[in-house]
This record gives sequence, C-alpha cells and structure tokens, in this order.
Amino acid sequence: MNKQPNQPTEQQRNLTIRNVTLGGMIVNAVLTLFKFAAGWAGQSLAMLADSIHSLSDFVSDIIILVMFRISNKKRDREHEFGHGKFETFATFLLSIILLIVGAELLKTSIEKTVFVAQGGVLERPGMIALIAAAVSIVAKEVLYQINYRIGKQLDCPSVIANAWHHRSDALSSIGSLIGIGGAILLGERWTILDPLMGCAISIAIFVVAVRIAAPAIKELLEISLPAETEKEIISIAGKVEGVEEIHNLQTRRNGHSMIIDAHIVVDRNLNVIDAHNISTAVEQALCERFGSHTQLSLHIEPDGLEDEHHLIK
Repeated sequence: MNKQPNQPTEQQRNLTIRNVTLGGMIVNAVLTLFKFAAGWAGQSLAMLADSIHSLSDFVSDIIILVMFRISNKKRDREHEFGHGKFETFATFLLSIILLIVGAELLKTSIEKTVFVAQGGVLERPGMIALIAAAVSIVAKEVLYQINYRIGKQLDCPSVIANAWHHRSDALSSIGSLIGIGGAILLGERWTILDPLMGCAISIAIFVVAVRIAAPAIKELLEISLPAETEKEIISIAGKVEGVEEIHNLQTRRNGHSMIIDAHIVVDRNLNVIDAHNISTAVEQALCERFGSHTQLSLHIEPDGLEDEHHLIK
C-alpha cells in the first residue's frame, strides 16, 4: 500500500497552517511599517510603493486565517460536504490580489519610465531606503521558503499561494534595491533602473497569479482529479479482496480533501454483510492512502448486471 509517511493529523495540519500564517502576518506588519518609514525618510517613491505591496501581503494573511478557520468548521445542513471550498476561494482571492498588485506596479513603473524617457529626473533616495529593500528581500525570501515547503507538505494551496505572494514582494524589493542602489551609486540618470525593473517584476507577478488561480478555478468548477490519481484510486480499490470491478468513478477536490464516488462490483451471491465489509475495506484502503478526511460514496453492485450508464475511467 502506498501510504503517505508521517501524515499529520487534521489538528496538527490546522495548527501548523495557522502558526505559519500568523508568523508571516507579524513579519508583514513590521515590514510594512519599516518600509513606509524608510520610504518617507529616504524620499523613495519605490520604497513607499514597496510598503504598499507588503501591506497587501498582510491583508492576504488575514484572508487566509479567516477563510481557513471557516473551511475547518464541521459539516452542517448547508455544507454537507464540509467547508473546504472556502480554502480554495481564499487561494483564488490571493491570486486576484496578486493581479491587482502586479497591475498597479506595472502602471506606476510605466509612468516613471516614460517620465524619465521624456527628460524627467527622479529624486535620488536616501540610504535608509536601500537598507529597507535589502532587509525586505531576505525576510520575504525566508517566508517564501517556509510557506512553500509547508504548503507542499500539507497539500494546502492557499499557503502555497501565500508563499508566492511573499516571493512577489521579495522580487518587488529587488527591483527597489536595484533602482535605489543605481540612483545612489551611479547618479540621477540611472534612476530609470527602478521603473524598468518594476515592469519586469510586474510581468513575473502576473505569471505567478495565473499559476495560482488556475488550480483554484478548476476546483471551484469541480473539475475531476488528474487521470493519474483516478488510476491510482482504481488500482487501490481493485486490490481489495472481493472487488471484481470499479466503474462510474467520479472525483473532485474540496479544499485539501478529495471526494470520491464509485460503483464497486462484487459477487452477486454474497450476503449483505459480506458486501458491506468489502465496501468498508475499500474505504479504509483509500483513506489510508489519501487521508482520513477523504469523503467516499461507494455503491455496491452485483456482477452480471447490465448498466446502461457503465463507464470505466
């Protein structure tokens, strides 16, 4: 059996996600205030814009905490499959925020580039702005690495999306570092480096936002699980003793959990108890592989029956 090693419990998963998001939120709050103060004191428009980017990260952390809390509520009458889609919706919201941030950054960068190209001169920033950019790059890259690793480990798209949000802020700060450093070290005519870097970074942010939004949209539209995963489901269920065939397989995701519906063909001469035991064994095998939060609906079907809706996936 392909059991996932050291799979965390639901409580451990929730606690880890909450802690990593709270940690990021605290760092983002400190960075927002530090960048704004540095941008104001250092007369750097780039750093002031960078502080707004960090503020968007702070808001993203709040969205994740709220949505994740809702997504882990128990099933109720209005949400019989649970609240997992709230986690997916949070991921989608983060991608929208990234698109908005990228668009604003691109707009500002283009305006600055045109201004300099037409003979304008951007004000040279102070050293405090350069220090703030360097600190932001290190802090945000560390947050990216932590969030991305935990998001992958716990199969949490919203944490992965937030990781990319951290990296987008780090990339934005790299642009600020180059622009501010160029202006300080090379003179006012090199201040165009800042808006040019901003254009490149905004395009990278757009790409990341689309990559994050695509799987979230697929899940919200209830697209089936990948073919490889469905083949694995059929293989695991088919190895259970007493199972003759699997068909009418239907799958989809609900947050971090899977929803699996299938028909299990068994010997028509089995009594109800034996057929039920086979179904239970299939459920146990699938939950062992994909997690206890997997939602299963298995229909026992006697062999030899003609099913006009028969469809093997």
